[in-house]
Amino acid sequence: MMANCPLADRQPLAAGQMVCVMTGGATPQPPVLEKMEEMGFKVVHVYGLTETYGPATVCEWKPEWDELSVDQQAKMMGRQGIRHIGTEAVDVKDPETMKSVPADGKTMGEVMFRGNTVMNGYFKDLKATEEVFAGGWMRTGDLGVRHADGYIQVKDRLKDIIISGLENISTIEVESVVYSHPAVLEAAVVGRPDEYWGETPCAFVQLKDGASADAEEIIGFCRARLPDFMVPKSVVFGELPKTSTGKMQKFVLRERAKAMGSLFMNGGGKMLEI
Repeated sequence: MMANCPLADRQPLAAGQMVCVMTGGATPQPPVLEKMEEMGFKVVHVYGLTETYGPATVCEWKPEWDELSVDQQAKMMGRQGIRHIGTEAVDVKDPETMKSVPADGKTMGEVMFRGNTVMNGYFKDLKATEEVFAGGWMRTGDLGVRHADGYIQVKDRLKDIIISGLENISTIEVESVVYSHPAVLEAAVVGRPDEYWGETPCAFVQLKDGASADAEEIIGFCRARLPDFMVPKSVVFGELPKTSTGKMQKFVLRERAKAMGSLFMNGGGKMLEI
């Protein structure tokens, strides 16, 4: 809301003033982080769950990042980071073997926590408690990677990952590219059924007031910046459903995409614009 606030409604910060903002919840998109920095806000990215008593990691800024471009700095700030002092341990593990994934920034596993700030369990739900603590760590349901510097980065929710053919597609990565289109206010990407590929990315897009773009333009924009298998094959325009606290209701969008039917069956790659 702040990044897209009309210029006429903005009040500039005092000269030389910097306001520090802590953000959590959905992974902040690099284009939004860039705009906030331009407006004079220093953004600190934290990550956690209700089950970890709120924020459990922080993307601690590194001095060497000062030398990076604004775009690269925003990408670094988008990482979930390292454990804070009150967290005993955070790791990215193979959920089957419980072994830590390589710190290569590519191999995905499930983000897991343990420590005194992690919950004891779910109230009167022993089955759910046993499932979430299987293997001795609290499983978050988030898929992520570990970078060589120890910083973790969430790529997607387990339930949100799109499996297209033999490829796993991170909706967060696709959304980041869609967000960077100058006409886009907000975007969410979900899997749409496809008889041939199983699923293909479907982008739900809300445009900025007064802006215009069609499905072909959005798809072409993504094609220039993403591998072919990650490019949205269909685009739906309109207001995006959210909770009262502003979180995107992806389950609603998944149901909408499911109701749209197979893209392959409806024309084998025809772009959809609504």
